[in-house]
Amino acid sequence: MINLFGVHECSADAKGRILLPLPFKKQLNEVLNNGFIIKPSIFTKSLELFPIKSWHDLSGEVNKLNRFVRENMDFIRMFNYGVKNVELDSNARFLIMKDLLDHAGIKKDVVMAGAYDRIEIWDKKAYQKAIKDGREGFEALTERVMGNINAASSSEPPKNNGRNHVN
Repeated sequence: MINLFGVHECSADAKGRILLPLPFKKQLNEVLNNGFIIKPSIFTKSLELFPIKSWHDLSGEVNKLNRFVRENMDFIRMFNYGVKNVELDSNARFLIMKDLLDHAGIKKDVVMAGAYDRIEIWDKKAYQKAIKDGREGFEALTERVMGNINAASSSEPPKNNGRNHVN
């Protein structure tokens, strides 16, 4: 299982190419040649770069949805909107297509942030704003999301915390 971490600043060149930061390159060493998937983030104006195995794991969960339920098909369509294959060149650069750059508002200055099974790719100013805005209330959010993490070992049933099961 991949567990990506770290935040790194880099630049997009005029063609939309970005150099994969060396710390991520080291973390991904065993899977670099397998390729990647890049897609618009669902919740933010950023992009998500998935090692191909992480993408297959996630899309395998989505694939379990019943396609005879309209809402599921609407979700699948939107979830896969903008998904593109990405490969690193010999210099460990990858190309981000213009539509994805536009979605994330990326012009030149970029932040790449490890997020366990993926790397978030942000316009630098948007990332700084998201972090600044997220600081307020982070203590309460941490308690809500992580405060019941050991509930499985207690007699109290665990809270769902917004994680829905696929039926």
